Amino acid sequence: MLTANANAVNEPLVFTERDVPSPGLGEVLVKLIACGVCYTDLDVLQGHWPDARFPVVPGHEITGVVAAAGPGVTFPEVGTTVGAQILGDSDRHCDYCVRGEQILCPHKRFTGIDFDGGYEEYAVLKADFVTPLPAGLDPVAAAPLMCAGLTAFNALGQAGIRPTSRVAVVGASGTLGTLAVRYAVAMGARVAAVGRSDRGKAAAHDLGAELFVATADQDPGDALTSWGGGADIILNAAPSSSAAAAAYPGLAPDGTLVLCGYGPEALTLPTGALPLRRPHVMFNPSGSPHNARETLAFSAAHDIVPDYLPIALRDVNATLDTMAKDHPAKRSIIRF
Repeated sequence: MLTANANAVNEPLVFTERDVPSPGLGEVLVKLIACGVCYTDLDVLQGHWPDARFPVVPGHEITGVVAAAGPGVTFPEVGTTVGAQILGDSDRHCDYCVRGEQILCPHKRFTGIDFDGGYEEYAVLKADFVTPLPAGLDPVAAAPLMCAGLTAFNALGQAGIRPTSRVAVVGASGTLGTLAVRYAVAMGARVAAVGRSDRGKAAAHDLGAELFVATADQDPGDALTSWGGGADIILNAAPSSSAAAAAYPGLAPDGTLVLCGYGPEALTLPTGALPLRRPHVMFNPSGSPHNARETLAFSAAHDIVPDYLPIALRDVNATLDTMAKDHPAKRSIIRF
């Protein structure tokens, strides 16, 4: 099978042929259908995950078909189409795991970072960390739902979205941001999109946003405060802590700033009269297996999948080089 290997930081992936592996105890062998190329993959390759294992096969936005099951595995069955997320393993016995919040496990392990991921034709994955895809969901388009979709959907839930909520999405032009807008609209919320310029205004309105705020032209905090008294949820999908901080004054009382994206710079928030509004700030680290199942079910029910650019596995180095220089609107997906 063809495999793309990351052997060291800031080195291009190396393509090799390997034998198809066999799944061990509690594992399944998945024949890949698709794997999204995520910015977290780029972070790993650029050395921003100091605990990442090298060599490693990157990739965690995985869809495929279970080709074989290891000892002790009764679910999912061979032939099931599944997805796999960045959370790939946990200790299964800590307080977080037993309540179904494996993403908070202190001993969690990440797909494509701690062990081999989806930049290969077959992947060995933990059976209880793969999720069957709902019928009718395109398995290629669904690959980014396993990371960008899961992160956006779970963030809205963790922030307490309701049908009456006003939700502002900062960085609404990328895959995570556009999915956040679509999920919030489908949940019945009123949505504002926040971007740097008017370039994304028409696309945001097409997604269902009723307001577009261009930060080059107006202060996002002031604009959101004027929008019915502020946003109940500000979801930061931009890879920038300063973008989140700029929007933060636009929270309504008891509102929540939830960071799905952030940068290396410190998150510095103003005070003034803001503490009197009882604001909340949280980060959302992807989600647990039950969150993945909920994300996929909601996406299938509302026909929500991202726009994408299909590529071949051997195109992934060029794709990563492009991502390092720019932020393409469409997610590139390796199609096997």
